Amino acid sequence: TDPTATAAAYKAAAEAGTKLVFMDNVPTGFVAGKDYVSVVSADNYGNGVAAAHLMAKALNGEGDIGLVFHAADFFVTKQRYDGFKATIASDYPNIKIVAEQGIGGPDFSGDAEKAASAILTSNPNVKGIWAVWDVPAEGVISAARVAGRDDLVITTVDLGENVAISMAQGGFVKGLGAQRPYDAGVVEAKLAGYALLGKQAPAFVALPALPVTRETLLDGWKAVYSAEATGNIKSSLGQ
Repeated sequence: TDPTATAAAYKAAAEAGTKLVFMDNVPTGFVAGKDYVSVVSADNYGNGVAAAHLMAKALNGEGDIGLVFHAADFFVTKQRYDGFKATIASDYPNIKIVAEQGIGGPDFSGDAEKAASAILTSNPNVKGIWAVWDVPAEGVISAARVAGRDDLVITTVDLGENVAISMAQGGFVKGLGAQRPYDAGVVEAKLAGYALLGKQAPAFVALPALPVTRETLLDGWKAVYSAEATGNIKSSLGQ
């Protein structure tokens, strides 16, 4: 949630003695160990790195690509963007980022479709587009279909069902870096328990990125959600 808009409410809770454990973001002005116990997050920079390596693998290490990023100044999504860009720049000299488009929402899929269409129109040689998370990636898929770009490679971050189905079908999405929300919840519960027992807790915990491709999709889904893949995903894999 918005770290500024929620700060006053959480401050009142902290002053009343409530032990606070956050996911991803800490309210503005909060101090670890004083106002809150800990914050648990995915390694979002690492997820950007994973998505970059998967993009490069799908492109055989060369080609022009575009980015659809989150235009808001939001730590989590900026980390993904930074990780992706830095990895392409440092590891893949024959891959060039030739276009970037920011999206602000709230219609992230629709905005991403427009952004990707603009990238494909102005840069017809683009071979791949990275999207900052799975909902914008759905918009990029739509733009690729409209443009008749069946060859376009898409990578992203976050394992949602629609991008999972695209991977399962051998479609546009060739891979992604996944967060582990179930595991994050388990860690948050433990940290809250430590605080209530008066035990020391780390101020920040980052769960490692999980690269997911079609070949690892079923195991990846189970790791992310602690559940079997949905029937739609299994049927898309031919099961």
